[in-house]
Amino acid sequence: MLRLVLAEDQTMLREALAALLGLEHDIEIVGTASNGREAHELARRHDPDIVVTDIEMPDMTGLELAALLKRTGVRARVLIVTTFDRPGYLRRALEAGVAGFILKDGPSTNLADAIRRVAAGERVIAPDLAARAWSETDPLTDAERRLLRLAEAGLESPAMAEATGLARGTVRNYLHSAISKLGAGNRIEAARLAREKGWL
Repeated sequence: MLRLVLAEDQTMLREALAALLGLEHDIEIVGTASNGREAHELARRHDPDIVVTDIEMPDMTGLELAALLKRTGVRARVLIVTTFDRPGYLRRALEAGVAGFILKDGPSTNLADAIRRVAAGERVIAPDLAARAWSETDPLTDAERRLLRLAEAGLESPAMAEATGLARGTVRNYLHSAISKLGAGNRIEAARLAREKGWL
């Protein structure tokens, strides 16, 4: 029996996925979570074989969850199921140690099949996305990415400095660097472009 933790912030979809997977004879849902932090706690408590997670969730994203599971030595393999077919997300997921990355618009039978394949040690990637993932390289550093997320949320430089513990001059330098790398006119446009490419 494959033991699984499911993380999805949309309640109706989370319950539908849990019900769908519950029909499989060899899959047991040992916990469901609405964000990455809850999923991490469930994974530590239940020691599942697989964590199935969305990417965009409050409090902690699926990518951050995958990195945290790896860093804290949780043995569960991670399968991301998302609507976002952005190559940047896939690249970051693979860097975080994710074992599978499939899209929600595929047939429902794909999910159970992907879970079994990931549990067997395979890496499962949406084929057309894999082909596009290496066409563009993410130019942003982690610091630039974090500041663009704050810019996207509407924070100004002084508030960013306070939120990150960085000096205001350092914040300005990082933002200028990110804007230049993306060929954007300002921080908001830079954040939008980075989001569209899956780099945030």
